[in-house]
Amino acid sequence: MAVLKLSTPGVFVQEISSLPPSVAEVETAIPAFIGYTEKADSYAVNDLKKVANKINNLSEFVQFYGGPAVETNNSIAISVTDNGSSNFNVSFAFTAAERSKYNLYYSVKHFYDNGGGTCFIVSMETYQTPSAVSDTLLLEGLDIVNEIDEVTILVIPEATKISSAAYTTIVNKMISQAATLKDRFALIDPFQVTPKNTADPNGNIDADVLIIRNATLSVAENRYAAAYYPNLVTTYEYKYNFDALVVDTYTLAAGVLAPSVPGYASGMTLTAAGAGSVLYSKIKTELAKQYVVLPPSPAMAGLYTRVDSTKGVWKAPANESVLSVVMPEIAISSREQENLNVDPSVGKSINVIRSFPGYGTLVWGARTLNGNDNEWKYISVRRFFNMVEESIKKSSQWAVFEPNTISTWVKMQAMIENYLFLKWREGALAGVKPEQAFYVRVGLGTTMTSLDILEGRMNVEIGMAVSRPAEFIVLSFTQLMQQS
Repeated sequence: MAVLKLSTPGVFVQEISSLPPSVAEVETAIPAFIGYTEKADSYAVNDLKKVANKINNLSEFVQFYGGPAVETNNSIAISVTDNGSSNFNVSFAFTAAERSKYNLYYSVKHFYDNGGGTCFIVSMETYQTPSAVSDTLLLEGLDIVNEIDEVTILVIPEATKISSAAYTTIVNKMISQAATLKDRFALIDPFQVTPKNTADPNGNIDADVLIIRNATLSVAENRYAAAYYPNLVTTYEYKYNFDALVVDTYTLAAGVLAPSVPGYASGMTLTAAGAGSVLYSKIKTELAKQYVVLPPSPAMAGLYTRVDSTKGVWKAPANESVLSVVMPEIAISSREQENLNVDPSVGKSINVIRSFPGYGTLVWGARTLNGNDNEWKYISVRRFFNMVEESIKKSSQWAVFEPNTISTWVKMQAMIENYLFLKWREGALAGVKPEQAFYVRVGLGTTMTSLDILEGRMNVEIGMAVSRPAEFIVLSFTQLMQQS
């Protein structure tokens, strides 16, 4: 307590601070989305290009960045079979190479539909024709995000639209940034080698998984990332210039002598078919069922936000519904998930999203990429430590250059203990009593030596027993002998 300098007779008031400083908790789920947008305008054209801009809802995204990319006519072939009496069968053939590679709009929409809140958008470029995604630009976007302290989740949904080598480079840098800064978490999407098709409805799971595992880093770095599999069939529709679409093949069914409507033929546009016609409506209805397929990271970023706000960051983001989803693109069985959830060779766990009858589409995994590590196996544990470390670090700035004496130590210890007590009371820390849930140590002879004090170091040791998810629930039943 400072001593008042008194030189004139009178009554003086001195306020004495008796309460310790408090820990202000940081946000836990603020993702950064990096990719391509229709525009990037705020006050001038392209003034938001290569800028990390914070938004709070999808309306703001549309205002600043526009909507989805329009699919080209080359990406779709429409076949019509005329059965007579205006009865038509419609089928589509899609050319994957011609499909737009830009999915950031749909990704942000999926983020908000799953409970997302504040996020950062980094538009690296506007839509190009033909569509192409540059790994160089996406990597540059990571450099931009590197400077944004608020970001806690990294999401690059368009990283799957490039080569496997470029995908590996981007995944490496995402994980490396999270591990270096220690205040964010990387969400890794699958790179699908063999697309789902009629001959192989489940694609090539082993090849997909191998690329994910080969793209990731060391045990120490992988604890700051999680991978999810497979891609998700959403409820969203692709955007087309519908009236300009062409009926590529118009065929008369057996026994039908003439088109149901005069003039209907191969090569006609849908405008020529007539906006109010049966064929026009039929094609529009059927095309609406061709849903957008998205990587899982945007939905998971929204789900992280939802779980953090309703249950707490210490609750595993698993056994939770993924919204605005028809189904996972690939149906994974329990047997197939065994080698994804627990990787006995290199320990790189991959969380699976599965459909369960009566429950819908659920996240069925809660592990980091470092899935065989007992310390950092679970996403909730890693992210809780991220939050506590960052919160205490920022709230301890007041102590820099304060006297390295017992008065400062007591304030520091009380500040951290008060914060951790609240976390224990909320259920984040395990233990019947607070002393079983956490400890805070600081002081000469405890965490510091005389040399530490001479060199200006104040060492604070914090221990926490974080609650962990019940991943495997085992019910044991025994048959008793009849006793009467």
